[in-house]
Amino acid sequence: MFFWDPVYLIFALPALLLAIFAQMRVQGAYQRFLRVPNARGVTGLQAAQALMRASGLHVNIESIPGQLTDHYDPRQKVLRLSRGVASQASVASVAIVAHELGHAQQDAQAFALLRLRSGLVPLVNFSSWLGPILFMLGWLFQAEFLLTVGIWAFGAAVVFALVTLPVELDASRRAMELLDQTGVLVDREELRGARRVLNAAALTYVAALAQSLATLLYYLFRFSGRRRD
Repeated sequence: MFFWDPVYLIFALPALLLAIFAQMRVQGAYQRFLRVPNARGVTGLQAAQALMRASGLHVNIESIPGQLTDHYDPRQKVLRLSRGVASQASVASVAIVAHELGHAQQDAQAFALLRLRSGLVPLVNFSSWLGPILFMLGWLFQAEFLLTVGIWAFGAAVVFALVTLPVELDASRRAMELLDQTGVLVDREELRGARRVLNAAALTYVAALAQSLATLLYYLFRFSGRRRD
């Protein structure tokens, strides 16, 4: 019901446009640099093995389907690589692998924000859909208690997005340091390409935070208006 509220569109539209732009950027950078071979001819899987040896990391590697589904699982200590990234010797593949190993490095060093994000996952999986439902019920039945609980529940999703952004930025910083120190990418042009891929990916997390904040601000705006009435 809120999607068709003109006031909601005022709050949400800028964040939505940013999200669309971010997805276009990340897809464009990924597709472009996936076609650019790295000078060493190192696949994503080989890059992962080389970077782990150089940094002293020890995690298992698994193959998963999909595109841009690559991730590091801190609970199981597993680096999961999409088949395209694992098998292709491209600048994009190496950049993505290095980023995920940045998360593995965070985990090995007990990076506080990564620990916090991992701890928030079960709560956010529950509250991110429960909050809007409770807020909608509170709006329909004019129940201030449900409105309040809905706002607090959805607030957990905002906190999660707020914590995620610095975690991802730090992983990208670590990735560039690993690539620069190990020489997996051999020249500045390749490193610039890797940075473009990582910067485009980071923008998606900025957009996710903007969307969460826009929705929360809309809820607060409507809640304050209902209380004044």
